[in-house]
Amino acid sequence: MQQYEWDYDRHQRTNIGEAVYCESKSVEQIQLILNQHIQNQANVLLTRLSAEQFQLLDADIQQKLDYCAISKTAILQSKSAHLADVSPFFANFKVGIITAGTSDIAVASEVARTLSFNQIHSEMICDVGVAGIHRLLNKIDNIRQFPVLIACAGMEGALFSVLTGLTHAPVIAVPTSVGYGVSKGGKTALESALASCAPGITTVNIDNGFGAACAAIKLAHMCKQWSQ
Repeated sequence: MQQYEWDYDRHQRTNIGEAVYCESKSVEQIQLILNQHIQNQANVLLTRLSAEQFQLLDADIQQKLDYCAISKTAILQSKSAHLADVSPFFANFKVGIITAGTSDIAVASEVARTLSFNQIHSEMICDVGVAGIHRLLNKIDNIRQFPVLIACAGMEGALFSVLTGLTHAPVIAVPTSVGYGVSKGGKTALESALASCAPGITTVNIDNGFGAACAAIKLAHMCKQWSQ
């Protein structure tokens, strides 16, 4: 039984490179997928790849991967197959990734790695949540320079509304599963983003840094198209 169908033209069709969600896959399935990409000299991003899964991969495959334990991502970058030529437009296009706390950095790192795999620059500004709002205000002039913002916050998710009310850029909210009890694994932050009175927030699922990055990638390519 064939368990995997290679989406060989995903990047050409969607502007987003091939990615594989690994959390519910066996090590054997992940190796099968990677071997197919290696054979075809194709690039692929692995998300939700735990350190335990990575350690169980064959040693020769491990050596071909750029693995990040914080974001639980791995990148297979073939030397002979690049995603796309880098346009001069993207040299000056940088996504701002803003985290409410240090605990949100794992999700923010998934955002950054997904953007990097798709050749979009980013800059991460961490620990500027509203518990000490002066931290956000001290960096707001820099934050306002980004054409797209991705905000990662758990607990009550207040950062989404405050950030959106202070900036021109579209804000993509990533509720994170950070916080005690009634934070409900990120559901409170998700509902806060959905119910915000600050217009201009787009919300992805809890801890879905990959999805937020993909939304920013599509915005970037639309900006490039309309700038021509």
